[in-house]
Amino acid sequence: MRGANQYVLDEAERSIHDALCVIRCLVKKRALIVGGGAPEIEVSLRLNELAKAQADSICFQAFADAMEVIPTTLAENTGLSPIAIVTELRNRHANGEKTAGINVRKGMISDMQQENVIQPLLVTTSAIELATETVRMLMKIDDILASR
Repeated sequence: MRGANQYVLDEAERSIHDALCVIRCLVKKRALIVGGGAPEIEVSLRLNELAKAQADSICFQAFADAMEVIPTTLAENTGLSPIAIVTELRNRHANGEKTAGINVRKGMISDMQQENVIQPLLVTTSAIELATETVRMLMKIDDILASR
């Protein structure tokens, strides 16, 4: 590859690597979901419902809060007000708009399916599984240290 400077070359290489990773994810698991933080907010809402239904629900609530980090970060990186955007996104999902997400081009909440903003399912499930395994490992270490 050729470019004007090393930065351009590094960005081009990163973009090609990202595209190849998306293709690899699609080959491994042929499923797509909407993007824009819609899946994460939906999971957060469902976890909040579980938290309200159970007395000992600290873990459900913490996991729900953690799931909102992705749309919050997406809103921050877009230059939008994260509190306002995530609150509106949460309300839209609570009203049944399951494909509503953050449209970074328009700077607003819109239907990600109509906007054709999609991502491989494996990307989201892998991130959730990795985060969950990390927390389990930390809790296990904490239990071992507490027993000593």
